[in-house]
Amino acid sequence: MAYSDNISRLSRLTAILLKLQTNTSVSVERLSEYFEVSKRTIYRDLASLEQAGVPIIHIEGKGYGLMEGYRLPPIMFTEEEANALIFGEKLIAKTKDESLIKEFNKATDKIKSVLRNSEKEKVDFLSKRTIIGKNWHNERTSSFLSDIQKALTNYQVVEIEYRKEGADDNSKRKVEPFAIYHNTSENWVLIAWCRLRKEFRSFRIDRIQKMTYPLEKFVPHKMTLDEYVEIQRKKHF
Repeated sequence: MAYSDNISRLSRLTAILLKLQTNTSVSVERLSEYFEVSKRTIYRDLASLEQAGVPIIHIEGKGYGLMEGYRLPPIMFTEEEANALIFGEKLIAKTKDESLIKEFNKATDKIKSVLRNSEKEKVDFLSKRTIIGKNWHNERTSSFLSDIQKALTNYQVVEIEYRKEGADDNSKRKVEPFAIYHNTSENWVLIAWCRLRKEFRSFRIDRIQKMTYPLEKFVPHKMTLDEYVEIQRKKHF
């Protein structure tokens, strides 16, 4: 078996374990569809987890689960904390950036995996009884937010192809991510130092057509976000 295959299987085993911890039970068919592998492969993976000491149990008519009380991470949540996470999940689901939703769902899967079965049932019930009255059509207009967050925290220059409203062509420019905000139109906006214009500019993330990552770092800007906001307030109000 190739090294990459080993890594792929290890990732799948970890993900299966998270699925088992997140749900009270999960069927082999569901796991097979989710990971796009055969049911025979899933049975082998479950056997490998059992051999590694994971207490997997068969639940008649439902599939497989974990023995009550088994947890990997030493983390426990109160019912109030779990409920707050559900509201966060609902709010994020209404954002328009696909990458943020994807990464947040992966994070909440890990968080839910440490809840007791009784708590999982409660948060599932609360999730079904909670509606956030925004973005009713679940519109998705961008998918770069997660990468921009990473570039911002690592002081990584990014090159974007950006199309202004009403423009026919894209403009290409290198920018230094400085901050991110969610505007009143429910769009994510990147504040960045534009090397082309030599000043801070705002870029609506849904108007970024393409983004690449040159292997180039930038020196962190000394200005704070509060200072930037104050400058903009004086300039525009």
